[in-house]
Amino acid sequence: MAESPAAKVYHDGCPGCAMERRKEDNKGIPYKELLFVAITTLASSLPISSLFPFLYFMIRDLHVARREEDIGFYAGFLGASYMIGRGFASILWGMVADRIGRKPVIVMSIFAVIVFNTLFGLSVKYWMAITTRFLLGALNGLLAPIKAYSIEVCRAEHQALGLSIVSTAWGIGLVVGPAIGGYLAQPIKQYPHRFHESSIFGRFPYLLPCLCISLFAVLVLISCTWLPETLHKHKSIEMAVETAETAATQESTVSHKKSLFKNWPLMSSIITYCVFSLHDTAYSEIFSLWTVSDRKYGGLSFSSKDVGQVLAMAGVSLLVYQLFVYRWINKILGPINSTRIASGLSIPLIAAYPFMTHLSGIRLGLALYTATMIKSVLAITIITGTSLLQNNAVPQGQRGAANGIATTAMSLFKAAAPAGAGVIFSWAQKRQRAAFFPGDQMVFLLLNLTEIIGLMLTFKPFLAVTQQYK
Repeated sequence: MAESPAAKVYHDGCPGCAMERRKEDNKGIPYKELLFVAITTLASSLPISSLFPFLYFMIRDLHVARREEDIGFYAGFLGASYMIGRGFASILWGMVADRIGRKPVIVMSIFAVIVFNTLFGLSVKYWMAITTRFLLGALNGLLAPIKAYSIEVCRAEHQALGLSIVSTAWGIGLVVGPAIGGYLAQPIKQYPHRFHESSIFGRFPYLLPCLCISLFAVLVLISCTWLPETLHKHKSIEMAVETAETAATQESTVSHKKSLFKNWPLMSSIITYCVFSLHDTAYSEIFSLWTVSDRKYGGLSFSSKDVGQVLAMAGVSLLVYQLFVYRWINKILGPINSTRIASGLSIPLIAAYPFMTHLSGIRLGLALYTATMIKSVLAITIITGTSLLQNNAVPQGQRGAANGIATTAMSLFKAAAPAGAGVIFSWAQKRQRAAFFPGDQMVFLLLNLTEIIGLMLTFKPFLAVTQQYK
C-alpha cells in the first residue's frame, strides 16, 4: 500500500528533504533538473571518444608505430588509458557521493574534464597523451553520482526517463565527440585558408577539438551553481530513513546494511552491463579504425571529416529516439525485454559491416549512416535498460556506491576493449587472404560473439531482478 503524503516528515536544511518535498508538490517531469543532468553528462562524455576519428593519425604523427599495421596496437592502449584510470577511482567517487553529496563530485569531475582534456590536446609525446587520458579518467567520477542523481530528482513514474536522459546524453557525447574530433582535428590540413601553419594549431594539430570541448565544460561548470543537491543529510541514519523513504524502502532498511556484493540482482545486472559495455567500446574503436584505414587493408578509406559527418547525423537520430520513442518502448516491453530485443537485432547488423567494402559513393555513405544510426539506438536501449535494473536494486543510501561499483567494473571492461580491439584489428589486417573469416570479417565476428554472450546473460538463471520487474 502506498504511503500517504501526511506520513512523511521533512527536516529544514536537508537538501534531500527539500527535493522530496518538491517531488511531492510537483508530480510532473522535472525538466530543469533533467536539463542539468543532460548537459553535465554530455560534457563528461564528449572527451572520451572525441579522439577516435584522429586516433589513427595521432599515433602516426607521434611516430611510435614503426609500421602502419602496428598503429592499431598503440591506438588501442591510448584509448584504454582513460578507462583504466576510471576503473581505479569510480568506487571511491561513488562512496564520496554517498557521503558528501552528488553535487560536489559532479563539480570536481567537470573541472577535471576542463584541465586534463585541454592538456591532452597539447600532447606531443605518446607518454604525455596516455598520462593525461589516464588522469582524466581517474578524476572524472561523474557517471556514478549522475545516475543516482537522475533517479533521485524524479518521481517513480519518471525514473526511466531520468536514466534515459543520462544514457541519451552519454550516447550523444560518444557520437558527437567523434564528430567534433573529425571536423576540428588537424585544422591546418582541413581548413588551410583559415588556419596558418605557424599558429598554435599547427604545432598542436589535435588541440582545437579538445579546446572546444573544454570551453563547453567551462559553461557547464558555471551552470552547476544552480544544481540542487539530492542526498539526505541528517544527524542520524534513522532520521534519514524516517523522512526520506517510502514504506517499501523502509522495509528494506535491513538489506540497506547488506553488502552490495551479496546483492545478486545488482551484481548480475552489473556483469551484464559490463559485457555490453565491452562490446560497445570495442565497436567504437574498431569502427573508427576500420573506416579510416586503407581499402587494401579491408577499410573504407574515409577521412576523419567523413567519419565525423556520419556520426553527427547518427547523433541527431539518437536524440530523437531517446526523447520521443524510448519511454514508449520501456513502458510496453520493460527494461529486460527491450534489452534482449535490441541485443538480438544487433547481431545481424554487425555481421553486415564487412560487406560494406563492396559499396562506394552514395550507396556506401547511406548504408554506413543507416547502420550507425540503428547501432547507436540499439546500444542506448541496452545500456539504459541495464542501468535501470541496477539503480532499482538498491536503496538511496547505497545508490552512489552501487553505481561506483558498476562504473569501476564497466571501466575495466572498457579498458580491455580498445586495447584488445586494437590488437585484434592489427592482427586482422595482416590476414587479408586467410581462408577462415579473412581480414575484418574476423573482427566483426568477435564483436558478435561478445554480443551473444551479453544476450545470454539477460536470461535466467543468471539475471536476477527485483520484485517490481517480475
